[in-house]
Amino acid sequence: MYTTVQFIHSYWAYLVLIVLLIASFNAIIGFASNKEYSATNFRIALFTLIVSHIQLLIGIVLYLTPGNLARFDGGMGEVMGNSSLRLYLVEHPLMMIIALALITIGYSKHKKKLTSRPKFKVLAIFYTLGLLVILTRIPWDAWF
Repeated sequence: MYTTVQFIHSYWAYLVLIVLLIASFNAIIGFASNKEYSATNFRIALFTLIVSHIQLLIGIVLYLTPGNLARFDGGMGEVMGNSSLRLYLVEHPLMMIIALALITIGYSKHKKKLTSRPKFKVLAIFYTLGLLVILTRIPWDAWF
């Protein structure tokens, strides 16, 4: 089960990155060019939110599988002393939750704005911050 969930989590991450990049650039371009906020922009923001939340749920399932929890057998001291274990068991999950919180806050705040420019601004700030947080804690060695 661990291998299957890890496979899904790894490949769903590509979708999350692509959609988050599109949403961030869409918001930045919309803000910079004073575009009118449309239903398409709303759908991009919403789809990004949904895809990233699904990734979080897959990640939680992966984290709680017996194959992953067995890595804690040496105790927290061993986990914190080993940079690879620390990345997978502490840093990556924590930073992804923070990134998802930023994305969710951005989506929620943008809905409260009444005009296009502030909507794009909020999305550009929070989605781009979420993207940057994600990019800092992806286990790149496992991806390539």
